Amino acid sequence: MSPNELSSYLIISAILFSLGLFTVLTRRNAISVLMGVELILNSANINYVAFSHFSSGNADGQIYAIFVIMLAAAEAAVGLAIVLAIFQLFHTIDVEAAETLKE
Repeated sequence: MSPNELSSYLIISAILFSLGLFTVLTRRNAISVLMGVELILNSANINYVAFSHFSSGNADGQIYAIFVIMLAAAEAAVGLAIVLAIFQLFHTIDVEAAETLKE
């Protein structure tokens, strides 16, 4: 396996991270923000698995990727519960509506 293959994985991961960060920073829809966070977590998984594959062959990267997948599932469940609560209160899933929860 050549180092050029590792750099292609890293480029794809950087593109995914950039798209996720752009989505989180520019969207007002809570579902879109959660999807951006998922893109960021998936880019981290690509890095974990790629470095694990191209290093001495240990499985640490795959184990970390499994933990990140479990974290993403928990984040999706909790995030969607929060989105549903905001929708029930304000009849919108706009992130700006959550600012009135401080009162």
